[in-house]
Parts: sequence; structure tokens; C-alpha cells
Amino acid sequence: MRTRDIWTQDIWTRDIPSLDPVAAALALSHLPGLAFLDSAMPHATLGRRSLLAADPFGRFRCRDGRATLDGQALNGAPLEALRSCLAPYRVAPDPGLPTIPGGAIGYIAYDFGRSLEPAAVPDRRAGLCDDIALNLYDTLLAIDHASGRCQLVATGFPETDPAARKACALARLDAFAALLERAELPPPLPAATPLDWSSNFSRGAYEAAVERVRDYIRAGDIYQANLAQRFEAALPPGFDAFGLYRRLRATNPATFGAYLAFEGLKIASSSPERFLKLEGRSVETRPIKGTVRRVADPEQDDRLAQALQADPKERAENIMIVDLLRNDLSRICEPHSVQVPTLCGLESYASVHHLVSVVTGTLRAGMDALDLLGATFPGGSITGAPKLRAMDIITEIEGDARELYCGAIGAIGFDGSLDTSIAIRTVFMDGKTAVLQSGGGVTLLSEPAAEYEETLTKAARVFEAFTDKAFADRGER
Repeated sequence: MRTRDIWTQDIWTRDIPSLDPVAAALALSHLPGLAFLDSAMPHATLGRRSLLAADPFGRFRCRDGRATLDGQALNGAPLEALRSCLAPYRVAPDPGLPTIPGGAIGYIAYDFGRSLEPAAVPDRRAGLCDDIALNLYDTLLAIDHASGRCQLVATGFPETDPAARKACALARLDAFAALLERAELPPPLPAATPLDWSSNFSRGAYEAAVERVRDYIRAGDIYQANLAQRFEAALPPGFDAFGLYRRLRATNPATFGAYLAFEGLKIASSSPERFLKLEGRSVETRPIKGTVRRVADPEQDDRLAQALQADPKERAENIMIVDLLRNDLSRICEPHSVQVPTLCGLESYASVHHLVSVVTGTLRAGMDALDLLGATFPGGSITGAPKLRAMDIITEIEGDARELYCGAIGAIGFDGSLDTSIAIRTVFMDGKTAVLQSGGGVTLLSEPAAEYEETLTKAARVFEAFTDKAFADRGER
């Protein structure tokens, strides 16, 4: 017997018994297009809820400036085409809902930025990712980690006739509830699959690249640029991508974790960084700049954290990006509404401490989530300042297209809301190859050897998900 369905503003919800989020994901994993936006690291606000969806009714894709819906070409620039795809499903915001009332979930690759502003073209592009891949979902599961409450939300889309929508929504609630009713506690973590990783930089080449960035800074081209190395590894046949994500969320839990399954591409992300959140007209971005490794000894770990907050180089790096993001938001927000409620705050994760600032604003009337993305993408924390020149220098020095790395992962709600992470600490896999990138901001005060080590520190917990060697064996946690 099903629990009572609640109808509000053309949205239907149903409470179901409390579920482990991984168990829920496994129960839905045989459906196409599994999307798991996973707050694996508990946090009162940033890590409050996880969201699951599957079996989308539409598939929006963009590559090389050409947008499609379910394989059919669309007219207009990509974001305009996406706006047209979402328009028939717009619903009024409802603060009583536990999550978005359906929406588009997926990723926007870093390389999409060249569709927004003229920018240099990289020498090499592996082609694993689209520039945009978003699936349209009518039915979602929201899991509240604080209360344990699990709620299904259904819209009945793509039906638009009221009676047909209601029938579709109730049928979808029944179908998802039946699948989730059979969910079992997850089995033990699968065994690791060690891979043979190679980088597009040797240590010496990366340190020389840092010096090249510093030369550009000395010449007055830029103040800062984010520089990354790209690791690749061949995957064995039948590689368990979701099993890898389970290991990743155990070794490196994050507030903005994600697992996304697309045709031909799987994504496992443990990002700690919010790119953009839009709720009503309130905008928030949370740039990370400044990193130090964590250690097992609590007193030494605390000293490292305090030293990070006091480090003039790390603070300067963070403040430069805050200024860039204030400028980006000022292009799209109400005059004088952009504020910095937190500057160089400390956030601690499994293997690193970070300096995190918070920049907020009020979106101008008549603007929407896609206008916000168009004005700010890609994020300033993973490009540099000034942004466009830094992007050209990044492309020149790195050589390889970043693809998904440093793009955005998240959801655009049918209610006009937006919540996305920066795609860092993220592995993407096409069935044959796995890619992981790791980088950091380079300023005039950067030391090449330290910058190289920082990239390894950031990647270490992700690499650990591919091995059975305990990270603690190296004296870190």
C-alpha cells in the first residue's frame, strides 16, 4: 500500500522509508542516465541533501557550438537552445519542496567557455566529452541526511496536459517507489583496480611550466593562472565505474560529490567547491584558493591549517580570485548587491585544508540561470586573472583540452534554480580511458617544486580509490 501523495503547484511528492543513498543509487542503476548528486561529506548546509534521478525524458547535448535534443539539431546559440528546451517545463518555485521540481542534470565542460568568449584552441583534444551534456528528469529522489527523510518528487513531464501530467506523475512515483522498496544495504566496497597512470607533464616539465606562467606575470600579462597536469590510464574491460565512485566517496568524501552515467561516458567526482548557486534571485559562489595537506597528528594538522590561513601568498591568491568573481557577478547582478560575507575562511576535507571565500549577489530582474552561467563560465578560481588572457595562457602551456576538468557539474531546476560544483577531484571515463586532472593557482610568489607537489596532494585521495594501499601508510589521513 502506497503512502499518501501530496500535490502542490503541479508537483507530486511521496515520502518513502529512509534509505542509504548508495543503496538507492544501486536500486536505480539499471535505468538509463543515473544521476547521483551526492553530499558524501556531512555538512549542515552544503552537505545536507543528496539527489538521485534516472530514466530521463530528454537528452540535451552540445559539441563544437552545435546543440541537439535527443539527437535532433536545435537552432540558436547553445544556451539559447537550452533555454528553449527547458521553457515548456517551467514551474513556480516552491520553498516547501526538498529539492528541485525536476530539471536538467549533468555537466558543462571547461571547453564550452570558448563558445562564450573568443579564446585560444588547444593543440590536442581527446574528445571524451561533449561541451554540454544535460539530461532532463521528471522524477527525483531527495535524501535529507540530517533527518533521514526520503522523498520522491514527480512532475509528470514531458506531458503538458494537466490530466495526462497527473497520471504520468503518479505512475512514475509508483514505479520509482517499487524499485526503491527493493533496495538492499550496499555490499562491501569492491576491490580496487590499480591502473597505470601517465601524465602529460614530467616533474621537470611542470616546474618549467610554472616558470613560464611566472614569466607572463612578470611581463604584466596576468596576475595569476591555474595550471594543471592531465593523468590518463587505460581501463580494463568491464571496469566498474560506479564501484570506483563508491571507493572515491569513501577515500575522499566531499560536499559536492557526483556520479553521472551517460551513454559512453561515466563521471565520478568528489569536488569540494561550489561554482554557482541560484535560488530565487540570490546568487552564491564559493571559490577555493589555498591548499595544504593534512597529517595524522591533530596538533600538527591544526598548525598547518593555521599557517595556511596566515600565509600571505595563499591569501593573496584567494583575494585576487574573489576580486575577479566580484567583477563577474557585477556583470549580471543588481548594482551594489555583490558582497563577500566570508573571505579566506578555512574548510577541511579528508586530505587537505582549503581557503574558501564566499561571494554573493542579487541577480538582475529579467535574468535567469543561463544568463548567470553565460556571464561567469568557466569559474574564475580555475582560470586566473584577468580571466580571458589566463585562459589563453593555460591553453598554450597545457596543450591538451581540459574537457570536463574545471567545468561544472550540477542541476538546473525547472523552477529556475541552479546549483553547480567546479569539476575538480573528478575522474571521467569512456570505457577505454580514465582521465584525472589536478592543478593549482600560480602567482609570482609560487615555487615550482611546491606547485608540483600541490597537484599531487590534491590528486592523492582520488588515486587511492584505484588502489588498496592505505593513504595512512604515508603518514597522512
